[in-house]
Amino acid sequence: METKTKANGVAKNQSATVKKEVQKKLTQDAIGKNVTPEPKVISQKSEISLDERIQKFEKLRGLATQRERLAETLTELTKFNYNQDGSSSFFIRDSRHLEFKTTNSNLIKLVTSHLQSTLEQRKAEIEQQIVQFEL
Repeated sequence: METKTKANGVAKNQSATVKKEVQKKLTQDAIGKNVTPEPKVISQKSEISLDERIQKFEKLRGLATQRERLAETLTELTKFNYNQDGSSSFFIRDSRHLEFKTTNSNLIKLVTSHLQSTLEQRKAEIEQQIVQFEL
């Protein structure tokens, strides 16, 4: 097969430029004037400081504490759900001491089941964060 170059001489000029650069570099290397130093390889994973490592550890400890508290709350809620005797009351009180109170067992069951599913979902999210956590 025969390779043809364009008539405008672009390929010829590019190879001449590359050839001159190579000659110049070889000449500089030969006389000890290496102009372009070798680039240093930078590792992708940089070292983290002790303070950063401790902060990450504290974050992990915080996630573990949140998980423990959620597990305890879920245990208490499960005990409450299975030990209802029909005479349960449900109170909600705000910071101004306004209060909502009900003894409606259907409403109590609805609220506790929604609360339980929300807590289980949050616990699963925290567990996923713990599993994916990197120190």
